[in-house]
Amino acid sequence: MTQTPREEMTEYSLSALLAPPESPAEPEDFDAFWRGTFQEFGAGVVAWELTREHPQTATHRVMEIRFRSSADEHATAFLMRPHAVADARRGLVVGHGYGGRTGPDVERVPAHTAAIFPVAPGTHVGTASRFPAPPEEHVLAGIAHRDTYSHRFSAADIWRAATILLEIVPAVAGSLDFSGGSFGGGIGALALPWDTRFRRAVLDVPSFGNHDVRLSRRCTGSGEAVRRHLRDHPEDRSVLDYFDAAIAARRLRMPVHVSAAVLDPAVDPRGQFAVYHALPGPKRLGVRACGHLDGPLGELSDRLALQDGMDFLALPDERVI
Repeated sequence: MTQTPREEMTEYSLSALLAPPESPAEPEDFDAFWRGTFQEFGAGVVAWELTREHPQTATHRVMEIRFRSSADEHATAFLMRPHAVADARRGLVVGHGYGGRTGPDVERVPAHTAAIFPVAPGTHVGTASRFPAPPEEHVLAGIAHRDTYSHRFSAADIWRAATILLEIVPAVAGSLDFSGGSFGGGIGALALPWDTRFRRAVLDVPSFGNHDVRLSRRCTGSGEAVRRHLRDHPEDRSVLDYFDAAIAARRLRMPVHVSAAVLDPAVDPRGQFAVYHALPGPKRLGVRACGHLDGPLGELSDRLALQDGMDFLALPDERVI
């Protein structure tokens, strides 16, 4: 009888995780690929329209908009703008985890911050897309070629969302930040090195860090679908190197706060810490007891990491380093 191999532990000692790992090999044309992608999708005007007003908060007008995605299809975003536009001091682009989003995370947005919450292509219910919504399918969509892979367009739409926010609230230019967790953290790491409009970033339990590590064990996240796919299609493995968050992080010069977990069944902790270790610029590390866990412990870890990231973005410049 064939026995299912035991799943490797998803928890590692902090001392082991704090030791910088061997850096993953990178494609020679990594920079050229991403600079070309930014020129194609991140520069210029982005068409958008208001589709719905959501209930306002005490401090913000809340809007749902539709914009032209880098994938050449409609995409959705939620935008929070201070009631008095002149009160806006900071801008924030917020990524999301797999599963998409159905509205803004209002608790993330301080009173004097304008924020946009783009929904990655294929992950918004009600918006038609060539990309499938289930994480195990989305992570494989277009994986046969770097130009067609779903993650390319998810990263590019971060740039496009920033363009829209700065058009609506131009006063926040120069103080634009990014925050994203899990899928959104990894996509943020891929997008941010090429867009000089961003000031700081928070990456919470970032995915897609060091694919050699990510593919070395079973997990409950999207990486498992990739690992199984490569058994039958090993020729697709080289595409992933263009979408490695740890490789991209080597180019990030802005101050970055990474929240990384020592236990995580969905995103290998070694990959999360690999993103942190790769950062060459000012950086801070928040160590989480766990990531991607349900129940009280997981909820507490999520809340603490969220507050940690918000505090980092609120720091005056002289206290960031």
